[in-house]
This record gives sequence, C-alpha cells and structure tokens, in this order.
Amino acid sequence: MRRRQCVIAGLSLPLWPWLANAQSRKALKFPRDLGSHPDYAIEWWYITGHLQAAQRQFGFQLTFFRSRVPATQAMRSSFAAKQLIFAHAAVTDVANKSLLHDQRIARASGNTQVDLASASEADTAVQLGDWSIKRDGSSYRAEASGPDFSFELALRETQPLLLQGEQGWSRKGPQAQQASYYYSLPQLQVSGQLSVAGQTLPVQGLAWLDHEWSQSLLHPQAVGWDWIGMNLLDGSALTAFRLRTQDGGALWAGGSIRPSGSTSAEILGETDVIFTPERSWKSPASGATYPVQWSVHIRRAPANAGAPLLERYTVKAVIDNQELDSRQSTGAIYWEGLSELFDSSGQLVGRGYLEMTGYASALRL
Repeated sequence: MRRRQCVIAGLSLPLWPWLANAQSRKALKFPRDLGSHPDYAIEWWYITGHLQAAQRQFGFQLTFFRSRVPATQAMRSSFAAKQLIFAHAAVTDVANKSLLHDQRIARASGNTQVDLASASEADTAVQLGDWSIKRDGSSYRAEASGPDFSFELALRETQPLLLQGEQGWSRKGPQAQQASYYYSLPQLQVSGQLSVAGQTLPVQGLAWLDHEWSQSLLHPQAVGWDWIGMNLLDGSALTAFRLRTQDGGALWAGGSIRPSGSTSAEILGETDVIFTPERSWKSPASGATYPVQWSVHIRRAPANAGAPLLERYTVKAVIDNQELDSRQSTGAIYWEGLSELFDSSGQLVGRGYLEMTGYASALRL
C-alpha cells in the first residue's frame, strides 16, 4: 500500500490512505465529545478572548493541537509516541501595541509516568507541562506562561454549546471528506489574572472556545483560511470562515449566527459568506502580507419568505502585528489576533479573534 507523507513540526510522518479518507459521520455525545478523539488525524482546542484590566485592554489565545502518529512496526512499544501535542499561547497588549507569545511540543505515549502531555478522552482536560485547559462542570480553567507573560483564567459558560454546520458536522471543502466535527462555546465570562512585564493584573472579559477534529480537512487547492469568531455586545455570536486558493479566491465558505437568547444557530452555507480585504499589513519578520481589515458580507435567510437579508460587517485588527511564528512546533507562520467588529453604520458591535493562515506559505495539514 502506498503512503503519503505529512510534515508536522519538521517531522515526516506516514499518513495512510484509510486515515485521510475515513470520514464516518456520527452524532455527537456530551460530555464524551468534549474530550480527545485519538483515532482522528488532527484535533484542536482553541480559546481566545478580550480582557479588561482597569483602562487597559488585552487579547489572549491558548490553543492545544493533537496530531495522531500512525503505528508502525518500529514504534510498537509502551513508550512510543502515539500522539504529538502542540500548544500556542499569546497575549496582545493593546496599549503597548505588542504581541507576546510562546509555543511548546511534546509526545504522548499514553504512559502517564513518562508523558509530558496528555489529552483526556472523557472530557476537556488537555495539558502540556504546566499549560492546560480543563473543564469543571460549567466552567473551564486556562493556564499558560511564557518568558514575559502568564495568565490564569476561569471561564464560565453563559450559553449552550453551538454546534457548527449540520449538528456539529462542518463542511470545509467541495468534497465530502473535507469536513470536521466542530462546536463552539461563545460568550464565556472570564475572570482571573494576567501578568505582563512583571506586573500582575486582575482581569475580566469575554472569551470564545472552539473544539474541532477531523481526518482530512483541506482540499488540495486550499492554501489556508480566514476565520472570525465574534462575541457581539448584544449576546449574539458570529462565526464566518472561508478556505482560500492560491490566487486569493474562496474555495469554500461557511459559518453561523446565533442571536442573543436563542439556543439554535442559523447556519451559513458556502455562498452566504463573502470576505473582501480592505487594508493590509506586511510583516517585517516573515515578509508575509495579511489583510488586517476586512469587509464581511453575510447573506441570511429571510424572516417571512422575502428576499434574503444581506448584512455587512467590518473586521478591524486592534493592532497590526499579531503574527505568530510557530515553526518550532506546528511548523507554520500565521496571524491570530484580537479584532473588533463594526456594523454597516460604523458602530462597534462586537469583539473577537481573526485568524489567517497560509499567507507566509501554503498550510498543509
């Protein structure tokens, strides 16, 4: 049987055809599906948010990635790596216009006596050293530290899980196997402490959690994606994304809108989301050029069998330089940053995170 190679963090790993193409669809069950899915090729838990400390504003990110290592004859031992665990943490200091970030990587064999990293299959409990995301009832704890920052945050659910796509099955391309299981928890109430430049600050704010896992995510023509997760000031939640081709066109798009007070979301299809760049910034470090201001058009279903509603939003990065160089872990350079959301009249209506991948080089998962 022929193999394909998957390069992650400088490691060349065999990716067997059955692993890439097996996309059996199952109904999600909780709390089990809050936990890890080690039989799937890729998975991530992703928390971002906006924090306030008196008059100062910050953004924060903590992401854990899990990548399955295929078994081979040479790797069958109790100490052999079965999973690779990566973690990225970052803090955006708005007043000082700076991004502080760090990254980690470890192998997981399933032997708790030797592993530095683990991801529970029963519930959200993923850790790498002293970095972690853990659930306790209706609350989460997120902890991470780098050379010049640290945070310890409690995140309390205020809304039910938001199942993206078709009850948690989210298409990511024109082919059926380009899909993921995907849910979100928007409007998380945050409290805790943040340390920057030797100063520890009490903080509070709003956060967003994503959990996604898949066997095969990207179409061969996709070089990366543009994504927003926005907590609106009225309690609504907006998700929008597009998979991008080399020439900047949209290969696929989607998202969701959940109004405040609703338990269900309006799912946006591939023709309902249009990203248009309005202003760009060139990184002096990587040379990559990123659109740091976007116009995002959302086509929504009509209320009473009328014409579809077309809503226009503007997404603006709070500071331009929020590029993360993760070549020492996941191998990619990408832009991930605190941003603000404005309506068509220019009024601030929300805050959240904008993520852009594949601008420095094509992303390969």
